[in-house]
Amino acid sequence: MTHVALTIAGSEASGGAGAQADIKTFHQLGTFGAAALTCIVSFDPKNDWSHRFVPLEPQLILDQIEASTAVHDIDTTKIGMLGTPATIETVAGALAERSFTNVVLDPVLICKGNEGGFAQDTDDALKAQILPLATFVTPNHFETLALSGMESVETVEELAEAAKRIHEAFDVIVLAKGGVVLEGEDAVDVFYDGEQTVELRSPKIGQERVNGAGCTLAAAVTAELAKGATPLEAARTAKAVVTSSIENRQKGHTPFDSVYQGKYQG
Repeated sequence: MTHVALTIAGSEASGGAGAQADIKTFHQLGTFGAAALTCIVSFDPKNDWSHRFVPLEPQLILDQIEASTAVHDIDTTKIGMLGTPATIETVAGALAERSFTNVVLDPVLICKGNEGGFAQDTDDALKAQILPLATFVTPNHFETLALSGMESVETVEELAEAAKRIHEAFDVIVLAKGGVVLEGEDAVDVFYDGEQTVELRSPKIGQERVNGAGCTLAAAVTAELAKGATPLEAARTAKAVVTSSIENRQKGHTPFDSVYQGKYQG
């Protein structure tokens, strides 16, 4: 029987990110995917492709999680876009009620330092309520700074230090993404599990971010953990999946491209 993984994430209508990318990644790696949507996100082509965000009612989120876990035996879940304190509280409660072995968190932080208010409240709730329940976290460069408390991360050595600090603060396995942000020819991510620090490298493919790369990385980790891989094995496969997905990116009428998982050959 095929292993099942659950994504608890937002819908991204264009198909490049969110739950859509998660399900495609699960499928590509031979894992049956279930999804509980937390919000509806769509680009606004009339406003510089900014995000339109509509949260779903907490009870509707709970209903989806209840249905998925009643139909399938699920011990591995991925947490993506949550977006509001109410949604975070709802998902945290659902996680606490269930004995998931693996909880992979893509820690989507929305406060970039100046907004305060709602954005800061949402990020604070994520760190206080969801991170303590996670077993594996995949922060991007900005999120790595926010979670580690470091003022700057400009080298691979600093990225490794940040990963260690996140592990120590939250007792979680870390795959910190350097991506195209760090200088050098390679896109470098750092894996740290409390015992070993491993650099995962691949040549950079352009200098621009690609829509859905972060979702795909966390989803690939989730799929592999659901199949029984070790965390480091899952991280290595996820890195390869993301590299393939960026190489075979999907172009559209946007100023950015989206990942395409369908060419990956494990």
